Amino acid sequence: MSKFAPARFQTAFADALLDARRPPPPGIVARQAEVPTQRFAIHRNNVVSGLVDALRSRFPVTEKIVGEEFFAAMTRVFVLERPPRGPLLANYGDELAAFIAAFEPAREIAYLADVAQLEAARSRAYHAADAVPVDAGRFAALDARIVGDVIVELLPSTEIVRSPHPIVTIWAMNSGERDLAPIENWSGEDALVVRRHLDVEIGTLPPGGAAFLLALADGRPIGEAAEAGFADHAEFDVSRNLAGLIGSRLARNVIPKPTRRGLA
Repeated sequence: MSKFAPARFQTAFADALLDARRPPPPGIVARQAEVPTQRFAIHRNNVVSGLVDALRSRFPVTEKIVGEEFFAAMTRVFVLERPPRGPLLANYGDELAAFIAAFEPAREIAYLADVAQLEAARSRAYHAADAVPVDAGRFAALDARIVGDVIVELLPSTEIVRSPHPIVTIWAMNSGERDLAPIENWSGEDALVVRRHLDVEIGTLPPGGAAFLLALADGRPIGEAAEAGFADHAEFDVSRNLAGLIGSRLARNVIPKPTRRGLA
């Protein structure tokens, strides 16, 4: 047997687990079964069910919206099409929102994919690296003449989810954060997801706020980020968004004099 055989066997075993059309890989044996097809099928079903359960725990609001039966059927298709590529399941399902957007049976629920995207962001924020927010005094000490050139590094847990649907309201009503009620003002909401301590918080950003924070996260200075906010929405308010940035304690570092890359 070649030294590469174990790796080939593991690959064949994993491929067969998530493809019912494939027979058990050669070398599989089972007690009291000359051909272990049935035993392998049971194991395959257990693996798929386990992955569906992992998605259920990560996307509880998505499941609540569509119901247990629909969610199980939908995620079973997802698992078979897009199995995990690594041993850690904490972030398995990052592609679920894109899958839902193209999943024909879910097309009538136009906001479902964005809600799934919000839930994925929430779990990523929970598992993000810890960081200590800077004190508001760091901003107060900045020279007003250079504020536009200041770079703000955001907390690693910061996530922005943009949607033409009221996803924060939908998520809150289906997660127990708010009472269920008719949504009278059905309009888009941009979500801010962040974990400063132990709990992940989800809030709605003001007009242009998402573009502003995304520009900061991309390493652009405050002045350029403000321009992005204005370009995104005519009602963008620099003072309000700066106050939100400081008051929400989203910054982990403030760099008043950025150096050009490649220069000492």
